Amino acid sequence: MKQSFRPLFALPVIVAALGYFVDVYDLLLFNIVRVPSLKDLGLSDADISVTGGQILNVQQAGLLLGGILWGILGDKRGRLSVLFGSIVTYSLANIACGFVQDPVTYAGLRFVAGLGLAGELGAGITLVSEILPKHLRGYGSSLVASVGLLGAVVAYFTVSLFDWRNTYFIGGGLGLALLVLRVSVFESGMFRRAEQTTASRGDFMAMFHPRERLLRYLRCMGLALPTYLVIGILATFGNEFGQALGLPDAVTPGRCVLFTYLGMVAGDLLSGPFSQALRSRKQAIGGMMIFTGLFVIVYLSGMVSSTNLFFATLTAMGFGIGYVAMFLTITAESFGTNLRATATTSVANNVRATTLLTIPAFQLLKPALGVLGSAALVSVLCFGIGFWALLTIGETYGKDLDYVE
Repeated sequence: MKQSFRPLFALPVIVAALGYFVDVYDLLLFNIVRVPSLKDLGLSDADISVTGGQILNVQQAGLLLGGILWGILGDKRGRLSVLFGSIVTYSLANIACGFVQDPVTYAGLRFVAGLGLAGELGAGITLVSEILPKHLRGYGSSLVASVGLLGAVVAYFTVSLFDWRNTYFIGGGLGLALLVLRVSVFESGMFRRAEQTTASRGDFMAMFHPRERLLRYLRCMGLALPTYLVIGILATFGNEFGQALGLPDAVTPGRCVLFTYLGMVAGDLLSGPFSQALRSRKQAIGGMMIFTGLFVIVYLSGMVSSTNLFFATLTAMGFGIGYVAMFLTITAESFGTNLRATATTSVANNVRATTLLTIPAFQLLKPALGVLGSAALVSVLCFGIGFWALLTIGETYGKDLDYVE
């Protein structure tokens, strides 16, 4: 019987995709305007790298805390409560960023923005995973991710057209506009059925026991470590890598982020169909992780000698890490309905927040090993954990999700 792709275009899937679009736009906006905005606030070139890294980590700390809070709320009160609450929080915080006058206030607002942004992707993937039939979940994840990641591309071109303050106003306005669409989105039927059971919902501490569940949780995070290595260090600090490689032309972090996300859009668009064709989430992610690793070696080995090759390598790495939605689909498929939002939302943001460790490690090692050497050492650690998780995690393709733990 011919399978229908019509459920992929249901309103919850479209809203989740557009929600992730605004999420990525707002989340990556600081990465893109980091240098011009801090210059405008009067910081020197030397201070921009350090202060920019600190503000980014404050934002990531908000993501880490928000991932736990929104995940618990998603399992206790429903997926839609997170979609509404998170967007109001990050939209208002981003609008406020357009009025900032000093780095301390800037950092505080990026923390609030991170707190709000933490709820979007996990709740969206959880909702999409629960409303789509099992044979379409991979496609649904790819649709959400590929549309969402275009937010980074739009953010880059918005920055090139408008003053950095106005880009924050635009991002906040886009988020608030989405609330109109979300009014018509219906709640997951699986969540409604879980409400009728006696199972404890949204218990974050349940992630830590028994041991089998803790390892399941850690493996879901480990799968994604290479993604935020590329985004958080190799792309965000691309200007420093360009200098270390002795490129003839100066490169800006904004262009590095742009090319990385262009690759990610293509990778995420193909990763779902790839996993469906293989009938395996693990094999699809494994192939993409190996592909990414090869281009990380090229990037850090000193072989890149031209600006065009530099951006091509970033695009290739972006394509390789285009399994963002796929690792979150694995997470959603690995836990029962009563813990699914807690696990998926916190995993999404725990991985984003790994830059709280990797960026300081990168900065700490630079004086001794240089930009390329320090990034190489951090990369070995991230890929080592990633492959451990891949080899030991269970296959979830085609799994029935209508159960509680």
